[in-house]
Amino acid sequence: MAGHMTPEEFRRYGKQVIDWIADYQEKIASYPVLSATRPGEILAGLPEAAPERGEAFEDVLADLERVIMPGVTHWQHPGFFAYFPANASGPAILGDLLSAGLGVQGMLWATSPACTELEMRTLDWLAGLLGLPERFRGAGVIQDSASSAALVAIVAALHRATGGAAGRDGIGGRHTVYVSSETHSSLEKAARVAGIGAANVRVVDVDPAALTMDPARLDALIAEDVAAGAVPVLVCATVGTTSTTAVDPVPAIGAVCRRHGAWLHVDAAYAGVAAVCPELRWVNDGVAEYADSYATDPHKWLLTNFDCNALWVADRDSLTGALSILPEYLRNQASASGEVVDYRDWQIPLGRRFRALKLWSVIRWYGAEGLREHVRTGVRLAKDLAGWIADDAAFEVRDHHPFGLVCFRPRWEGRTGEEADAATLALMERLNASGDLYLSHTRAGGRVWLRMAIGAPATRDEHVREAWARIRAAL
Repeated sequence: MAGHMTPEEFRRYGKQVIDWIADYQEKIASYPVLSATRPGEILAGLPEAAPERGEAFEDVLADLERVIMPGVTHWQHPGFFAYFPANASGPAILGDLLSAGLGVQGMLWATSPACTELEMRTLDWLAGLLGLPERFRGAGVIQDSASSAALVAIVAALHRATGGAAGRDGIGGRHTVYVSSETHSSLEKAARVAGIGAANVRVVDVDPAALTMDPARLDALIAEDVAAGAVPVLVCATVGTTSTTAVDPVPAIGAVCRRHGAWLHVDAAYAGVAAVCPELRWVNDGVAEYADSYATDPHKWLLTNFDCNALWVADRDSLTGALSILPEYLRNQASASGEVVDYRDWQIPLGRRFRALKLWSVIRWYGAEGLREHVRTGVRLAKDLAGWIADDAAFEVRDHHPFGLVCFRPRWEGRTGEEADAATLALMERLNASGDLYLSHTRAGGRVWLRMAIGAPATRDEHVREAWARIRAAL
């Protein structure tokens, strides 16, 4: 029977793993970006039962190559343009390795003071890099994703709206949350989980051209609901929607929230990190004046591997009031002193990993200049691509592309809308099957558009030019 891995064995195999990762990064462009495996194929390559006796780690690495790698879609591939970037970088990977090596469970300050205080300082650093308001200093926390951040925000907002009654007695009466048709689906899921219910997630009309939330319609809808006896809990404004990176008018939405006493949550999951660049700091318009909570994902475009969402709240008391439960086994002198932060009260789970190590490593390795250069490269490449598409009479490009996403489609002259949409989807499938690039799609204004999101660390000018050449050739 194999015993615990000794430090010497860990050193030997750890070097092999680091070398494997470095080799993978070096040759990543040689892989087909999208896995071509069929459903069940990976399962078929794995034993149905766990081994009775321990196996050599060399066998694990061998099966990684033989069984696992054929089923991997390579998110760090320079031809990965689908969805949004999911950046991974050397310092982030090493930071995650350090976190795993320490094995810290940071549920309380007392369980590892460094886990809590490094997170506090790193989130303050990030708030400064993004130009976020001073009231967010000391009020940041790392969540696993923007979806969890949305749930935490709704629970905190519900606590405030009900004076704490929701957590104590359950939700009584009707409570409403406001989104647009372009808001991420995680808001509806969060409302379901929080007990508000999908039926009370009110969808606000969007500007038909810009696809941004209409503040006047929001105002009218909240007024209608209040007149019918509802309590408005939260409004979600999005900075960089998933479909097209539309930016909701946060100042106008915030003014509506203030009139009606609703919590304003700003979901800037993708685009918020663009504010590291002073010229893109307009994405923060209205945040300082109105936002009760603000979330962005360093694990999308800021070189920090998944999972790492940064959430800031202006009203810490509502957050901790909603989520704090103190059984006897968690009581300790530090918490009782009131001098420390216990992040268990800032999230849904009790336990938490030492995620701050990887974000801290990234910020220290790249510095503000390096982070800005990465974001600016994605913006510049997207601008170049949009220009090439606009110059080609066979294609149409959506006007709004201030970040790294470009939405476009072939014109398909002579075809009906449905025929054109079907042809666009078929084109995307052909391109994705080539192994050289991976695109996703959306539907905006009733039509299908291709999405090309630029931002992987390995993506350079030549990769974008080659992708555009392949798209044109496949038409």
